[in-house]
Amino acid sequence: MRLWRLTRAPFVALDGKGAELFGGRYSPPGVPVVPLASEAGLAVLIALRYLPRDPNGIADDHVLGWTEIEDRPERFDEADEEAVRGFVAEWLGASRSLALAIPSRVLPEADVVLLNPAHPGMAGVAPLTVRPFDFSQCLHVPPMLSRFGE
Repeated sequence: MRLWRLTRAPFVALDGKGAELFGGRYSPPGVPVVPLASEAGLAVLIALRYLPRDPNGIADDHVLGWTEIEDRPERFDEADEEAVRGFVAEWLGASRSLALAIPSRVLPEADVVLLNPAHPGMAGVAPLTVRPFDFSQCLHVPPMLSRFGE
């Protein structure tokens, strides 16, 4: 399964250090976890939610990357945010699977996939293969917009 991540270049390591330091949407601080997306477009949409609204305030060192895992993620389809947080905390503590898929709140047809860096299967996960990503290329006013606005 190919998994995607849009991040700044200094943070491409799949070590979960950011979530460990600050917590994640579904994970408590103090526990490493690596959030990825099942689709490249979802990775972009999620990143956009956390960036400044003014494109001039967005750092220019973003990269879009992917890695592959062989394991099928465990699934948790509960919609209640507190239930998801509780399940993720329990899942991380038990270390029973490498990956956990949760339907995205941004795009429910795709998944947020969490990787547990403490799981033994993490040793087989390749580092991200990355390419530069420039938000100005996807946030600029498209040339055809003036035709449709008339």
